[in-house]
Amino acid sequence: MNNDTWDLPEPFIHRVHAKPEHIDAFGHVNNAVYNTWLDDAAWAHWDSFGFDKQTCAAARRGMAVIRAETDYLASSYAGDALDVAVWITASDGRLRAERHYQIRRADTGQTIFRSHWKLVCFNLDTGRPARMSPELVAHYVVKDQVRAQLDLDNNTP
Repeated sequence: MNNDTWDLPEPFIHRVHAKPEHIDAFGHVNNAVYNTWLDDAAWAHWDSFGFDKQTCAAARRGMAVIRAETDYLASSYAGDALDVAVWITASDGRLRAERHYQIRRADTGQTIFRSHWKLVCFNLDTGRPARMSPELVAHYVVKDQVRAQLDLDNNTP
């Protein structure tokens, strides 16, 4: 049963499973775990391009979150299978990029979480902002279908 849709077309999807160690004193997945899942999804997306963490290390470049907006819409619990979707939603091809995330329950399709991250490229040696490596430029591309949907959403009253 799918009672929800993806926010944008053609998501990269990374499945995660809520484990007992993810559960906090309130009986649901702790909010910090969601950020770990987003990071895991981002690395899986990066890997899907044929890159790995060593690619960043060799280029002496990385991407850092400079702003994150997050909406927790419903709880998740131990045993839940969740699909973490990620899209590149902006990139200047030089220094800045953005990712949009959405987490849905695998069994029902219900969206339980959304986040929007603004990123900046930095030099791993100095920690200062730096131009993206060619690999980062190749990865941080907004797909035409995503761009079209974003344009449509931005022009809808």
